[in-house]
Amino acid sequence: MTLDLLRRLAASAVLLWLVLTLTFFLVHVAPGDPVALFDDPRVPPQQRAHLRQVYGLDRPPLQQYLGWLRSVVLDLDWGSSFVHGRPVRTVLAEALPATVLLAASALLLLYAGGLLLGVLAARHPRGALDQLIRGASLVLYSLPVFWLGLMAILLFSLRWPLFPASHMRSVGAAELPLLLRLLDLARHLALPSLVLAAAAMGGVARFARNALLEVLDQDFIRSARARGLRERRVVWVHALRNAAGPLIQLFGLHFPFLLSGSVVVEVVFAWPGVGRLTYDAILARDYPVVLASTALTAAMVVAGNLLADLLHAWADPRLRPTGTA
Repeated sequence: MTLDLLRRLAASAVLLWLVLTLTFFLVHVAPGDPVALFDDPRVPPQQRAHLRQVYGLDRPPLQQYLGWLRSVVLDLDWGSSFVHGRPVRTVLAEALPATVLLAASALLLLYAGGLLLGVLAARHPRGALDQLIRGASLVLYSLPVFWLGLMAILLFSLRWPLFPASHMRSVGAAELPLLLRLLDLARHLALPSLVLAAAAMGGVARFARNALLEVLDQDFIRSARARGLRERRVVWVHALRNAAGPLIQLFGLHFPFLLSGSVVVEVVFAWPGVGRLTYDAILARDYPVVLASTALTAAMVVAGNLLADLLHAWADPRLRPTGTA
């Protein structure tokens, strides 16, 4: 088990290096230049040349890559942001809590709604409710996230002003008491987390339905029903527990994808997280921030895959190595 884990960690490190290397050269060969943002007649050419020298953009790409790789590997230094003028670690650390809060809230809503819809569909297979849930799940899964966000703002912020349309806090919210600050944060969090969850809820619902239908046809479920157990207990305790392995694995995969997939939602709702930071960095050709945020996203995806396999093995004893308790 330990040897297999070490092999997977080594393979994950190589994969992460390949992703970052490809990203480095892609962002450097893409059209545009950070110094071009200062392409103003009032900025003398000597000053622009000095900026290129300060940023290291006057060196060949391979030399820039080797210097960047040395700083990251040996010093854990991701450099300084061209736009913010501060260390990239500090800029990401300030934006990460907002993204984690959004992703965690969306994950909670995603599985609460997805499991509920999946169980309802599995309890009425091929019925009207099952057909309705499957159709709605397919529609939700097919709709673009940005369109869902814009429609949510149009309906629940403009037509019916129930929730704020953007940002994480209201103006002056820092001066409110703690309870009111939390309520203000919850109101701002409601729409983006619902949109982010709704985009993937259909897939979880269909996945849970199919997993439960396979379990509900097994002999131990018939035995539980023959003993007179309530159908609710049979489904939510016996069936769902035995169908939990694939669902737990899906859970481990969803969180990093919600972190990386929140870019569109953060841009639509002006949410001050890593996704919005990455989007602005791409527009400004802020290479250090783009590379660091890509590394964070890739690391989360790799860690999510590893965590999903470990959780699946923990939930399903058949997948554990021989001799493991």
